[in-house]
Amino acid sequence: MQIEIKNISKKFKRKNVLRDITLSVGEGKCIGILGANGCGKSTLLSILAGVQHADGGSFVCDGVDLLKDARKRAELVGYVPQGTPLISELSAWDNLILWYDKDTAKQELENGVLHLLGIGDFLKVTVSKMSGGMKKRLSIGCAMAKKPPILLLDEPTAALDIACKQHIAEYLQHYKRSGGILLLTTHDVMELSLCDAWYIIRDGVLCPFQFDGDVAKLVECL
Repeated sequence: MQIEIKNISKKFKRKNVLRDITLSVGEGKCIGILGANGCGKSTLLSILAGVQHADGGSFVCDGVDLLKDARKRAELVGYVPQGTPLISELSAWDNLILWYDKDTAKQELENGVLHLLGIGDFLKVTVSKMSGGMKKRLSIGCAMAKKPPILLLDEPTAALDIACKQHIAEYLQHYKRSGGILLLTTHDVMELSLCDAWYIIRDGVLCPFQFDGDVAKLVECL
């Protein structure tokens, strides 16, 4: 499987936030998208997820433009935004069964994605009482309900402690090994190490970036 993102453009009023963004990604690969706050990283992922409309361009997988086929997009793409797409008054379990049938959720908690994410440790906790790491792991678990081969993550471990970052990173490594395609926006060095290639959005343009572990060099480029 390979995805082809071609000429994605988006303008807000007179500002070109995204200019002809073009990128291809094969299975088992992770792409890191960097850039200063407000550069368009989150806008790009939300367009690919179908939350916002592009002014132009396509997002093609298996010959289908996922920007035009909502059913196929829902089947193939999982999306975890920066915010928490959970119902705060409900427990982890009650949120899960909005996405999974009960039998599948129990199976996944026993030996599947929900087990790998450690969600069984806080099933009865309401979202309003969860730590940031719990919320993020639960959000990823909900996004994986249909086992999508493409996962879009908007700064998945921002503001989390080291243990939570490591837990999520281990799951994402597993997802890659199983052939999944990852696109993530990040400023986090641990997440950058997951990536096979890196790009920076600057003035609406997507540019390749070679990250060699030099954080000072990265900051200079943002």
